Amino acid sequence: MKKKIYIEGMSCQHCVNHVTEALKEISGVKTVDVDLKGKYAIVEADRQIDDSEIKNAIEEAGYEVVKIE
Repeated sequence: MKKKIYIEGMSCQHCVNHVTEALKEISGVKTVDVDLKGKYAIVEADRQIDDSEIKNAIEEAGYEVVKIE
């Protein structure tokens, strides 16, 4: 499973690290690649992850999910 998550509120490398760690805590996530300039993250997992689980993790980290593809 691979998803692209558009995120608002990231402004520095610390934000990237914060989002990366939040997403890696989701069970089944294998890789996380956060693009600060593009304001998105690409997540690859070995199981199907519900969008609400991803949204909750990012929002708990203090950022806003705009869209998930």
